[in-house]
Amino acid sequence: MEKIRGLTRRTFLTWLLGGPLLSFLPLSEPEAMANLSPPGGEGRGGSIAEFFGGEELVYEIGFWLFNRAALGRLSFKGTEKQGQYVAILETETLGILGFVSRYRVDMYRSTMEEIEGGSRLRSLLFEEEVRIGNRLTRRVTRFDYPRRKWITVKWRKDGTLQKTEEEIPYGKVYDDFLTSSYNFRYGAYGGIERGKTYRVPTFPRKGATSYEIRVAAKEEEERKRRPEKRKDQKEFFVKLLLDSEITHSKEGRIEGWLSKELLPVEGTLKDAFLFGDVKGTLIRNNRTSSSFGARSQRPVS
Repeated sequence: MEKIRGLTRRTFLTWLLGGPLLSFLPLSEPEAMANLSPPGGEGRGGSIAEFFGGEELVYEIGFWLFNRAALGRLSFKGTEKQGQYVAILETETLGILGFVSRYRVDMYRSTMEEIEGGSRLRSLLFEEEVRIGNRLTRRVTRFDYPRRKWITVKWRKDGTLQKTEEEIPYGKVYDDFLTSSYNFRYGAYGGIERGKTYRVPTFPRKGATSYEIRVAAKEEEERKRRPEKRKDQKEFFVKLLLDSEITHSKEGRIEGWLSKELLPVEGTLKDAFLFGDVKGTLIRNNRTSSSFGARSQRPVS
């Protein structure tokens, strides 16, 4: 059950905070209407790192009668090395579920660099850690673009290491889901078009090579919005179709809402095995002081 819980929650959080949807949209700008396209870097008044520096997003995850089963926190800040930045996503189970799961904590950390004149980020190192009680599992992926290689090191339960090295295809950039979420929100990948379907390549994991993303047409979007109790900040309705074995759900379907700024504000993994619908909601959007300057804090109410 622990394996199913971990994969289900991890897949959901990956999407909620910008995973396949934000990571793997094509780098060429879709032919979207001007009023649907978020401004690109030129309209942001600074580089991508300046725009996100000091930001912290807090998400609440729940299912069944457990409205607050887990908490996720995503932050962006600079490092001691000029031009490099780090994004950290930490999630932890809460309450009785925390007790049952031995207060499991998941951590994802992406070290990135600015490229193309500060108009986008590129992943250099992606670290994944899962702590259950006193047990820690860890995986690190390094992207070596000069050699066109990506290297993954995994620490096994018995303490041994497993190392794999694979080629990065010519002309391709592998952004992890944290890096790509910032790129997408900043407008580095172009706009998003209502009624458009994207079938996009993904960072190879568990045999998956692509995902299908559907941005609802205006008519479907309005139909989905009507029963919503809270309609504010829900601008685009999006559906993501994955392999059901990867999501441990009946259909592999994830759907939810993006704000006008393309920030994931709410999402639901449908029919997850053992859990039913798993829902995540943005509860706080903070802006802490940083060397990049500060935007005002925007609580989600």
